[in-house]
This record gives sequence, structure tokens and C-alpha cells, in this order.
Amino acid sequence: MDPTTDNAGNTGDPDTVRASLEALRAEIAKAVVGQDPAVTGLVVALLCRGHVLLEGVPGVAKTLLVRALSAALELDTKRVQFTPDLMPSDITGSLVYDARTAEFSFQPGPVFTHLLLADEINRTPPKTQSSLLEAMEERQVTVDGTPRPLPEPFLVAATQNPVEYEGTYPLPEAQLDRFLLKLTIPLPSRQDEIDVLARHADGFNPRDLRAAGVRPVANADDLEAARAAVAKTAVSPDITAYVVDICRATRESPSLTLGVSPRGATALLATSRAWAWLTGRDYVTPDDVKALALPTLRHRVQLRPEAEMEGVTADSVINSILAHVPVPR
Repeated sequence: MDPTTDNAGNTGDPDTVRASLEALRAEIAKAVVGQDPAVTGLVVALLCRGHVLLEGVPGVAKTLLVRALSAALELDTKRVQFTPDLMPSDITGSLVYDARTAEFSFQPGPVFTHLLLADEINRTPPKTQSSLLEAMEERQVTVDGTPRPLPEPFLVAATQNPVEYEGTYPLPEAQLDRFLLKLTIPLPSRQDEIDVLARHADGFNPRDLRAAGVRPVANADDLEAARAAVAKTAVSPDITAYVVDICRATRESPSLTLGVSPRGATALLATSRAWAWLTGRDYVTPDDVKALALPTLRHRVQLRPEAEMEGVTADSVINSILAHVPVPR
């Protein structure tokens, strides 16, 4: 297939590709009500080859959101329900003995897919959580000393309940840093909740997205064309310095024991470029950086215990930094 042409006949024209990705929002909205920021975050992650952590209390459609995304994309998708007894090999795969050939052969695990839904990732112990580290960072899995590349594109969309809920294991800092974005899924507004119940009263079945009218509107070729366009989005030296100043300010904050690493600064620059392109511009502005600062940085900082006891949150610290770091003109 010509890499500039998808199954629907769309060319790699940036405006056409941008329209295809914008159509994702409309398709997902057929199944999920009132979660536009989270939908936008998932699209940004796809453009940046990043992974997404969705956090919210049970019952706010975290899993449904990812399933709707997969239904609106022509990509292979697999789901893993993380449980306390899940083993690393249940995710990555393992060597299986074949009695007919008297040899061991590799049986791929569910991680060998385009979109992996890691459902309730913080309900499994750290040993199993860490089995995703190599896959998320290197986009490969090593079993018995042999590296095996994962398909492209590859995105981990993990859901988790807040860590104060019983039966959960907080994700290690090293794994949190592998997620490009952490998106918080709030409880719906009163009107959105009314709309949700009205849909269910009309027969909406969250397990049958086809019946809800969700159809594929973009594919891997669209993503490749979009990523190429994002890579051409201009970043001025002032914007680069602005991103660095924001991240360095987190390392000096008296409310934090851990600030944003250079990897986090690189991530903020990447998500800002993707957002600038999605909004129709070929250059990044300070507002783009501000728009993506919270979801890109909130999981990369660690609060001091005394600050946490006083009600300080990672979001409030980052917002304070954004208000004080000089904005380039």
C-alpha cells in the first residue's frame, strides 16, 4: 500500500489527515459522554508515539473510552485485565515446549498488538507491572535473551483506580515516567450524567460499540502521515527555553521532593507540538505548552509529605509554576 494513501482513499495531505483524526472525537463521543480532554489526550499520545495512563474512580468509563478509541481506529487491539495473580509471562509471552518437534517455541503474549488496554494496571504487583517497562520504552520484548520487536504503531493505554482504594499497588516512579500523559477522568457533570442515563434508557450497550454506530475513521497510514506533519511543526528557541524553565522550576519547588527529568521536558515539547498541529498551526506557542503541561508533567513529580498533608496537589504546584515562569513574547 502507498504510505500516503489509506483504505478510504485519503491522501497524506496534512489537512485531510488532521480531519481524519478530528473525526475520532466524533466517533468516540457516540459511546462516551463529556470526556473531550481525555479524548484529545489519547489523540496527542498517538501522534507522539506515547503511552497514556487514565486515572479515575470506578465507573467513569475509562475502559469504555479506550475501547471506543480502538473501534474508531483500524488497529489491532488486545485487552489485559490486571489482577494480583497475573504473571509477567501472561503479558509478554513465553517459551512453550512442542512435543512434536522436541523444541521450545515462542508464544507471543497480548503485548504484541497495536493498542494494548491494560485495565486496572495498579491491581497487579510491581513485578508484573514492570514487565511492561521494556515494551513501553524500547518497543520490544526480550524472552530467553532474544529481543522481539513489537508492531508499529504501539500504544499502551492503562487505566487505574486512585491508589487510596483497597487492593491497589502504586506504580513505581520509573514506570510512571514511561507514560507520556496522565489523564484524570472526573465524574461527569449533572447534564452529562443525564445524557448517559438517557442513552442507556434508549438501549445503548457499552459492550456493542458497533450497534452504537462507532466506525473506523482513521488507520495506521493516517497516523504516519500525521506524525510526519507534526515533526515539521516549528519550535522557536524561546519556546524550547520556556519548556526547560518550567521543568527546572519543578526541581526547585519547596513542595516537591522530585521534579521533572529531562525526559519529561522532551515529552512536554513533543505533546505541545502535537497539540499545535491538531489546532491547525505549524508552529508552537506558549499557550500550547501551558495546555499540555498538566497531563504531561503531573505524574513526573513527587510531593513532599508535609505539602500533601496541607492539601497541596501536583496540579496546583504545576499551575503555580506556570503562573510564575516568564512567558516568551
